[in-house]
Amino acid sequence: MTASSNPESQPQGRLAEVARLFLRLGVTAFGGPAAHIAMMQDEVVHRRKWVSQQHFLDLLGATNLIPGPNSTEMAIHLGFIRAGWRGLLAAGALFILPAMVIVIAFAWAYVEYGSTPEVTWLLYGIKPVVIAVVAQALWRLGRAALSTPFLGAVGASVVGLYLLGLNEIALLFGAGFSVMAVRLARLRVIRPRSLGALLPIAGLPLPLAATAAVEGYSHTTLFLTFLKIGSVLYGSGYVLLAFLRNDFVERLGWLTNQQLLDAVAVGQFTPGPVFTTATFIGYILGGFPGAILATVGIFLPAFVFVAALNPLVPRIRRSPWLSALLDGVNVAAVGLMAAVLVVLTRDAIVDWYTVLLTAVAAALLLRWNVNSAWLVAAGGVAGIAYQAFA
Repeated sequence: MTASSNPESQPQGRLAEVARLFLRLGVTAFGGPAAHIAMMQDEVVHRRKWVSQQHFLDLLGATNLIPGPNSTEMAIHLGFIRAGWRGLLAAGALFILPAMVIVIAFAWAYVEYGSTPEVTWLLYGIKPVVIAVVAQALWRLGRAALSTPFLGAVGASVVGLYLLGLNEIALLFGAGFSVMAVRLARLRVIRPRSLGALLPIAGLPLPLAATAAVEGYSHTTLFLTFLKIGSVLYGSGYVLLAFLRNDFVERLGWLTNQQLLDAVAVGQFTPGPVFTTATFIGYILGGFPGAILATVGIFLPAFVFVAALNPLVPRIRRSPWLSALLDGVNVAAVGLMAAVLVVLTRDAIVDWYTVLLTAVAAALLLRWNVNSAWLVAAGGVAGIAYQAFA
């Protein structure tokens, strides 16, 4: 019996497909959440056609409504859609696993030799390629999200306000409730004088789970602290830095500021989720068991949130209220992606060689649709070669 005619073979084949894709992305996905999401979009929308552009955008918008690492949650969503519960677990775990292993290796070297290995030569070539990958994804997602002049204006406002320093969570929810209020007012579902009541919701403070101060290291405290952070943290790696400093430097006194900065640096320059900063901290505090507990603690809430949210995404799209909210959040997510691209470009394109790498990567993506993972790897090689022969 052929694979296509066996009802049991298709789910198995889909699970293997999910496992191969997200293991590869876990090894090659440099550049932070925006780049990770861009690579996933290229793979699952354009190459494999697992989901439509609009469905991908809806998942991205829904992911921005919950705490946790956005790119990891997108991987979990896509694995669930493709291969059910086993796909959910496989996609998330295999996207995290390579980064966790690499970070543990760096943490071991850090503990043994007292410094983080130098990787500037690698990032020099990778960053310009990431710029091209994110720009391509931004163009594709923008065409789906910015479907009206009003939504385009909201997206442009998000870019400007983010670059002025406004909080990304306030921008996401503010855009979502603004679009919902305006659209429902046009449909006469709510009265214009009621619009103002919807907007302040975006400004509500995020709840933080308080824990009692403790003295001395313990595995239990380490796990529960990272579980708390994974359950309430919205935003970027810079927001993660604030949470980590508050808990591990100020409250517990387990880390110095320099150790914390080293941990965040390792999380930034390794592939996969930036939240594997937790793996590094867990290792230097509690060895291999600490690394595993910290990793499980910070990522476990993402699996729970996605499992609860994924079946609701189609219902959200069918509801006039929530569909308008989701459209607003989608626009804000695209706007934030554009703002992040601006910030990344300042750091990545620094001389004629990085301009050349960006242009070549963009041409390969647009003209021949080259796989972004291979482009990122090639960028690293190009960076090494330039540093060796310059």
